[in-house]
Amino acid sequence: MIELRRASDRFHTTLDWLDSWHSFNFGHHYDPNEQGHGLLLVNNDDRVRPASGFGTHGHRDMEIVTWVLEGSLLHRDTTGQEGVLYPGLAQRMSAGWGIQHSEMNASEHEDVHFVQMWVLPDTLGVEPSYEQLDINADLDRGGLVPIASGRGHESAIRLHQRGAVLWGGRLQPTETVIVPEARHVHVFVARGSAALEDAGPLDEGDAARLTAGGGLELTACPEGAEVLVWATD
Repeated sequence: MIELRRASDRFHTTLDWLDSWHSFNFGHHYDPNEQGHGLLLVNNDDRVRPASGFGTHGHRDMEIVTWVLEGSLLHRDTTGQEGVLYPGLAQRMSAGWGIQHSEMNASEHEDVHFVQMWVLPDTLGVEPSYEQLDINADLDRGGLVPIASGRGHESAIRLHQRGAVLWGGRLQPTETVIVPEARHVHVFVARGSAALEDAGPLDEGDAARLTAGGGLELTACPEGAEVLVWATD
C-alpha cells in the first residue's frame, strides 16, 4: 500500500524566526491519522532564521537524527557535546534517560534548512549519547547511503533501534535507485523532485508512505533530488 502526503498538506508552524513543516503530529498539531509511520514519529522540515533557533529544551527515550540541507546548525547538549552541523554531516542524539540541548542557526546572515526525525528506541532509559559522521564522500558516489542504522551498517551513525535504518541520497538528474523493502517505508523528497514507481511524481516536501512495501524504483527528475528514506518495523 502506498499513501502520498503532499508538501502543502503537512502541518505548518510559522514564527518570526521559524518556518516548520511537520509530516506527522507535533506540538499542538494533531490528527489521529498522523501519529507516525512505523517507528518514525517525527519528520520536521525546518528553516531557522539567522542568529536564532531552539533554546535549551529536554527530551527522553527518543532517537533523534538531524540532517542539514543548507546552512549550518550549532548544537550544544548536557553531555558536553558542542559542534556545528553542515550538509552531509549525519548527527544522532539518543535522549535516553534525559538530555537537554539547544539548536541554533550558526550564521548571522543566512537561514539554516534541516530535517529532524525522531524514531522510538528499542531500549528505554539508556545513557544519553551523541554521534556525528561526515558521509559526503559516500553520498558523492551516488545511490542510497545508510545515514543512521540500528543494524550495524559501518558507514552510518548508530541507532538504539534494531528495527530502523535511514537511507539518504543526493540523486543526480534521472538517476534511479531501488527503495529498500521493510514493513514501513517513508520516502521523503527533501530537495528537488523524483518519480516513484506505482506512485508518480513527488515534488519537494512530498512523501510516500509504503506499508509492507519497497523494492520500487525511485528516479530523480531532470533537476536531481535529495531524498531521505526510512525503512522500519
